[in-house]
Amino acid sequence: MKNFFAKPLGVVLAGGLIGLVAVLLQKSGNPANMGLCVACFGRDVSGSLGLHRAEVVQYLRPEFMALVLGAFLAAALTGEFKPRTGSSPALRFFLGFVVAVGALIFLGCPWRAFLRLAGGDLNALVGIIGLVAGIAAGSLFIKGRFSLGASRPAGALQGLVLPLFMAGLLVLRLVYPQVEGEPKSGLLFYSVSGPGSQHAAVWASLAGGLIVGLLGQRSRFCSVGAVRDFILFRQNLLLLGVLGFIAFSFLGNLALGQFHPGFSGQPIAHTNSVWNFLGLLIVGLGSTLAGGCPGRQLFLAGEGDGDAAVFVMGLLAGLAMAHNFGLASSGAGLGPMGAVGGIVCLVVVLAVGFLGKEKGAAAA
Repeated sequence: MKNFFAKPLGVVLAGGLIGLVAVLLQKSGNPANMGLCVACFGRDVSGSLGLHRAEVVQYLRPEFMALVLGAFLAAALTGEFKPRTGSSPALRFFLGFVVAVGALIFLGCPWRAFLRLAGGDLNALVGIIGLVAGIAAGSLFIKGRFSLGASRPAGALQGLVLPLFMAGLLVLRLVYPQVEGEPKSGLLFYSVSGPGSQHAAVWASLAGGLIVGLLGQRSRFCSVGAVRDFILFRQNLLLLGVLGFIAFSFLGNLALGQFHPGFSGQPIAHTNSVWNFLGLLIVGLGSTLAGGCPGRQLFLAGEGDGDAAVFVMGLLAGLAMAHNFGLASSGAGLGPMGAVGGIVCLVVVLAVGFLGKEKGAAAA
């Protein structure tokens, strides 16, 4: 039976349902305009594990683990679980790291940029323009024969590393549930105020994440790949999924009274247009060079892609260090080292693009 979600209507429906799930998770308790954000949720996960100590963003969000596990289930059931690894692991780790920093300067991954726009946050429009600019720059590097090298088939255990890791984190979340008003439960840290304290019920978060993981794996949903494919090949299949995501989340917000247009007073957002633009430019460029947006990397890791798993681990490290080093923004604006860190990350990702020609990348 052919994959319905690989066809145009299926791609639109998959993207739309992903956006709708995000809106419903927001209505169920997740932070405003943050029903589903890989960067923000990964930051909360790293904080819950004690990798950073920003007390307002610590929560082991089931959605983050469920995205990988949902993709794993979809791949396993359809014969698409194909373990592979071996391509430029150090570069992939550091691309994940810099993408994390860029995302927290903007305050969200590409998915959250779309959700912020669908919720009325016009600052997100500036960020999305930066995202497209970064993807366009990455596409130029790809045209110039940039490559991280080819991966190769691997044993089942290597493909299972990240799904098993995520399953282990989910077990921790169930074994050490949050105790109301307490900042720590067993091994895990929990926010008692701020965005980390705002979350849907565990069962809703888990169900939503599994659904999105299934849909993402079947449709190849990727916010960065959609723009890249249109720029390089004039293919709009994945772009249909992004448009469906924005349209459904916008309509869902309207129906639920969650649409509040404007620049100022937006939840967990700042109005520094320069760094909204540059933050997502870094994300777009780094993700293009790595082969997919942060969400797509989670789906690929669920399929057994060890290269994507390395990117995800770099992402988690970058999300933690962004808070430890004052790189992450807040609603009040840039972090104390945000501009310096952003410039360094931009220089690093540009250097990877210029130096990563096919021959050199293969030897990396």
